[in-house]
Amino acid sequence: MNTDHTPLAEPVSPREIPDAAIAMIDAEGTVVGWTQAAEQLVGYSAGEVVGRSAVHVLPPAEDTLRASAFAQQCRAQDGWSGTVTVRHRDGHAIKLTLRISLLRGQDAGTRWLVSVTDIGTLSSGASNGPVRESLLAHAPIGIAVYDPQLRCTWVNDDMERHDGAPRDRRFGRRLRDSLPAVEAEALEVVMRQVLASGTTMVHEYRAWSSADRRREHAFSASFFCLQDAGGQAMGVCSMSVDVTGNRRARERLAILSEASTRIGSTLDFMQTGQELADLAVPLLADIAVVDLLESVPLGLEPSTRIGTTSGRRPVLRRAGVASIDLGVLELPAVREEVIHVPPASSFAAALRTGRSHLEPVLDPYAGPWVDHDPTRAQKIRESGIHSLMVVPIRARRCVLGLALFGRSEELTPFQDDDLLLAEELVTRAALSLDNALQYARQRTAALTLQRDLLPKHVGGGAAVDVASRYVPADTDHGVGGDWFDVIKLSGARVALVVGDVVGHGINAAATMGRLRTAVRTLADMELPPHELLTHLDDTVRRLSEEDADAPDQVPAAVGATCLYAVYDPVTRRCTMARAGHPPPAIIDPQGRATFPDMPAGAPLGLGLGLVPFESVELELPEGTLLALYTDGLVESRDDDIDAGLARLSAALTQTGSSLEDLCSQVIEALPTQAPADDVTLLLARTRVLEPAQVASWDLPNEPNAVCTARQAAARQLSEWGLEHLVTTVELIVSELVTNAIRHSEGPSRLRLIQHQVLTCEVSDGNTSQPRPRHPHILDENGRGLFLVAQLSRRWGSRSATDGKVVWAEQDLLSTAVAV
Repeated sequence: MNTDHTPLAEPVSPREIPDAAIAMIDAEGTVVGWTQAAEQLVGYSAGEVVGRSAVHVLPPAEDTLRASAFAQQCRAQDGWSGTVTVRHRDGHAIKLTLRISLLRGQDAGTRWLVSVTDIGTLSSGASNGPVRESLLAHAPIGIAVYDPQLRCTWVNDDMERHDGAPRDRRFGRRLRDSLPAVEAEALEVVMRQVLASGTTMVHEYRAWSSADRRREHAFSASFFCLQDAGGQAMGVCSMSVDVTGNRRARERLAILSEASTRIGSTLDFMQTGQELADLAVPLLADIAVVDLLESVPLGLEPSTRIGTTSGRRPVLRRAGVASIDLGVLELPAVREEVIHVPPASSFAAALRTGRSHLEPVLDPYAGPWVDHDPTRAQKIRESGIHSLMVVPIRARRCVLGLALFGRSEELTPFQDDDLLLAEELVTRAALSLDNALQYARQRTAALTLQRDLLPKHVGGGAAVDVASRYVPADTDHGVGGDWFDVIKLSGARVALVVGDVVGHGINAAATMGRLRTAVRTLADMELPPHELLTHLDDTVRRLSEEDADAPDQVPAAVGATCLYAVYDPVTRRCTMARAGHPPPAIIDPQGRATFPDMPAGAPLGLGLGLVPFESVELELPEGTLLALYTDGLVESRDDDIDAGLARLSAALTQTGSSLEDLCSQVIEALPTQAPADDVTLLLARTRVLEPAQVASWDLPNEPNAVCTARQAAARQLSEWGLEHLVTTVELIVSELVTNAIRHSEGPSRLRLIQHQVLTCEVSDGNTSQPRPRHPHILDENGRGLFLVAQLSRRWGSRSATDGKVVWAEQDLLSTAVAV
């Protein structure tokens, strides 16, 4: 991964000192060198051991013959490793792991280097560095002994395999003759410190192994000070172990650890591809390119799976590109450009099979793909890429794209372990991309459901002009449960509704649809706003209880806020109530914005039914603008709600703007185009029915009032040019006034309203709501409401302040002349 020759550790910084004891023995078995670690292990000082037979530290004399046989075995095998028992100076036995290595000198002489470690220390599970690990694993250890002038005097055969320097070229020479100058100087500084202090030190360096000339290897060397019989430094022993695998494993773990934080930071497909490319360069490659199948950035799964062929030439879109050379970023396309894959290339094969492709040595002048894509081949030649890895991005047996890694400046070609690391990085990215795909599917489904459940077209009839906007939340938060509605009521009135369900996603959208249906049902019952919210609160709580009772299902949090307003264009009065929802903005015809002071009410579904909802009634001049919205419009992560309300007021007070323009201005004034919550806005500009469109008569509670009502209605219809409706309306008026006289003690009132339909209303002081009956054949009464239902387009009743109102509507035919 890295080819510079800087030391891997500071030369003068002592590393963890291994507890291996070192002794040097000549061909006759006499100890000629001793270390402080050996003295600490067996208790004998250099003066007590050097110059004496190694048998001195063996168990009692009866094992002398066995020791002699053991020495012959070591000579025959050029060494030995295993477990032995030696005698401590105080007499107790110590069980040790032992390794004996043969050293060769300049004049064909031989010596033995003995390294031992206490098994009791090993059993503790502690790890004391590369020497111990190699001792236990029987890994090749390169050993060299240097005199006080740091010239090589003894060496084993494994040392040549480490750095490639032959044995004969080492004797009498220093390290600079076999290692790069920087590495040699760093090691000699450590060796001088060991000679001066007598302590053991560890240092890491790099060299080219004779067994693997394709890459530099990392070595860990432990340096021991050998003492003579007088306890003086007689030389330095170096024991080195190839730790390339360990180092590369640590580097891979570090890269994978970084990948867990740098790849997949968002649910954006293109950004995830760029994050993968940015991480790979320069940690793994000099050039990295990430291409996704064209459908993936659109949130759609590929149509084909691994091992299948669709017959279509694969089309990719460049999602990420990174290079140590900025000029190579045009290889051969920049981000978001479309890439056509040559069918005979290794890229197409990786897409088709889902298997990675490694070309340690890339020939940009050969290969079937060169003929099919000369532009790409030329770019690769210009970039100097000499080694290439192609890794498919796979998720759930689908190939989502390709990741390409190349080396140009780094001379070492890619190897199998590099491919394993690349596949692991790509797997991390594939998981993030698959999560993004699943989220995109869920978000699309939620958006589709929400848009299907929201009104396709809103109209305010004769009461208001309306316009609306809905902006879904950004990709990090998902679609929410906002809804709005405009519901035409009897008597030319209209209901305006805005609500917000807790949470995001498809569940919130589904709950929104259920609540919108409930509101429409309750609105048809002509309930006042505060009563409607009370019933809606019960509905939300029942939904929550049903979810909680569902087996094997975690109940979702069900809650909502809602604002419900009813405007009457005849009286110009607006009655509204809210359940934890922001108050509406009211802009009068002069352009002054206010937010009415009205009871907030508790959010729906919290079980706070003891706190009643309250309605407020306002009189609105003609041309007043009502703005109903959800909190996503006025709340953001950076601003408080006061700033949002001020921004909304400023946008709504733009004079001379149509409702559609005002909606656009409000949305454009949002601090971000990717809101964290859904944004819903409903604008309504009030209209007023002209006095000539409304006619009313007070009627006494007498039988002859029925005839008076019929005659008055007929005259008014003639004035409006609706003579064709006289007969039908006279029948309806007769039945409704008759019921009012029969079931009420006080006076009644007849009102005709001509707007988009003709509404006939009869009010009385009885609060009981009329119910149609199914009379028997011989019954003389009970057919009035049945007749009204047959003659009307629709009919109903609603509560009033002092009783009730029963109404029926008639369509205005095309021949009618509107006033």
